[in-house]
Amino acid sequence: MIGVIDYGMGNLHSVSKALERLNKDYFVSEKVEDLQKADGLILPGVGSFRDAMEILQNDGLAQFVIDWAKAGKPLLGICLGMQLLFEESEENGETKGLNLLPGAVRRFPGVTAQGEAYKVPHMGWNQLEFHQPEHALLKDVENGHVYFVHSYVVRTEDDTVVIASSDYDGKVPAVVGKGNIMGTQFHPEKSSSIGMSILANYVRVVEGSASNE
Repeated sequence: MIGVIDYGMGNLHSVSKALERLNKDYFVSEKVEDLQKADGLILPGVGSFRDAMEILQNDGLAQFVIDWAKAGKPLLGICLGMQLLFEESEENGETKGLNLLPGAVRRFPGVTAQGEAYKVPHMGWNQLEFHQPEHALLKDVENGHVYFVHSYVVRTEDDTVVIASSDYDGKVPAVVGKGNIMGTQFHPEKSSSIGMSILANYVRVVEGSASNE
């Protein structure tokens, strides 16, 4: 059973519809006592990093997610939800994240090192480059395009957490992970068959984890 965390800033409808298309059991809740019953969690997100962390902390969800992840249970962050997994963000001032993965969230500068301007946000379809094709999230996934909408990007010195990337003024971590902690910068539920395959693979990770308990 997948628990989708509702903290008022997530793309709940599209994630829910995607899980329904996969014919997988899920529920949406903002209550820790409900989410504790899940086998795996999805942390969606759209909007401001600072606002999201403030809500998660005030509702007791931040510590719950940290404890969940440190207990080795499956966790998937999507878009802003993925960024929240990292140490900090500069969006609306420096804000500490969940600190589950090494790295910081920085705004696209909007100009290349050569002085050429480019559009921010990074929005639309972009090609994935697999760095860890053997990772569980990429099992039997065709290399293709997925759908991004973001103005901030993860910067990390630990390449082992970057499972796949895209190019937009340099490397954009697109699929990240370390053990049971995973995330996608793009929206898998809006990324056609490739995104649905990645989401289905996460469900398989959750099901495998549940069967081993």
